[in-house]
Amino acid sequence: MKVILLAGGFGTRLSEYTDVVPKPMVPIGGRPIMWHIMRTYAAYGHKDFYLALGYKAEVIKEYFLHYRSLNSDFSVNLATGEIAPHQIDAVDWNVTLVNTGLNSMTGGRVKRMEKFIAGETFMLTYGDGVANVDLEALLAFHRSHGKMVTVTAVHPAARFGELLIEQDRVSNFHEKPQMGQGWVNGGYFVIEPEFFDLIGGDNVTLEREPLELAAERGELMAYKHHEFWQCMDTKRDKDMLEELWLSGNAPWEI
Repeated sequence: MKVILLAGGFGTRLSEYTDVVPKPMVPIGGRPIMWHIMRTYAAYGHKDFYLALGYKAEVIKEYFLHYRSLNSDFSVNLATGEIAPHQIDAVDWNVTLVNTGLNSMTGGRVKRMEKFIAGETFMLTYGDGVANVDLEALLAFHRSHGKMVTVTAVHPAARFGELLIEQDRVSNFHEKPQMGQGWVNGGYFVIEPEFFDLIGGDNVTLEREPLELAAERGELMAYKHHEFWQCMDTKRDKDMLEELWLSGNAPWEI
């Protein structure tokens, strides 16, 4: 199944790093956080990635263009230019990189990927949050209810968009509320192609009109994830994820 990753935002709350690289390229254990997310999807057999780029798109394009050399050991004969690999970080992912505009909002970025999806059910997540979501169970849940959108609901701090859930159906979608029942938008969506019709253009925020409208229509369902999920919004988040990775017990590692 095709997987869209939102990778175009400015990442202003992590400016210690994002002045140099886009947020999805901020490293955890020497690898971009986006690589960790993609590795989770690939572990479940979802290896066809579509990256919605914007801010510093060229950095992400360069990384994947030179992925084999950046992640391998090799010798170079400077006289002939011949390269002899010694170790190759072999991945069988297909990665499509699409510049979705510098100032597009999240919904606008998704809309611009419509032509690559070709009327198929697809997965979507943010390029800055790692989790140990069971993607097989998530997909089975989505197929079981027959609705337009499934969002993975998680239980982190209260600064994220909150979901009001009634028997797994999302009855309200609120961006960054002050209080409520505690479930929030964790990304890791499964979406039917009809969702594109709810997005007007580049200035549409995914977490506002489209998802709010899907909820009002009874077309937004929540897959409740009770285990690990963490986004990387601040340096504190980044440092915590780094410590988990270096411990050898990163919860998102499959």
